[in-house]
Amino acid sequence: MASEQIGYRGPTACAAAGITYRQLDYWARTGLVEPSVRPAYGSGTQRLYSFRDVVVLKIVKRFLDTGVSLQNIRTAVQHLRERGFRDLERMTLMSDGATVYECTSPDEVHALLQGGQGIFGIAVGVVWRDVESALSQLHGERVDTGETLVGHNPADELARRRNRAV
Repeated sequence: MASEQIGYRGPTACAAAGITYRQLDYWARTGLVEPSVRPAYGSGTQRLYSFRDVVVLKIVKRFLDTGVSLQNIRTAVQHLRERGFRDLERMTLMSDGATVYECTSPDEVHALLQGGQGIFGIAVGVVWRDVESALSQLHGERVDTGETLVGHNPADELARRRNRAV
């Protein structure tokens, strides 16, 4: 099944991205990272986040943890959104603590490092694989039918029983 047909509820997105539900809610309400599968329509509806949304949530968390301001993160996320997240997996995001730079080649990374200031980078492909691994242990939801897709956590006895029953 194509990953675009799978959505993840807020608590699942939080667990995979390593953030609190309060952060997730705030970021959605302020437009930093909105759920692209299904936004909340008032009380009672569940937001659904795509796989890419969860990757971006984890990137935002990493930048916050290293001291990048929310305003600079907002600018970076907007840039990614404008690019359509096309080459996200092959991208490296670099920051000097103030500005976030997108690097798509080793030469660009090298040029930034030559500047002499402290730089840190996020290899988005690594974040991508971390999120993939985390989500494989959690439950997703089919967008078309609403069916719950059970993760592959071998320690989850209930999931094992459900898988055997199918």
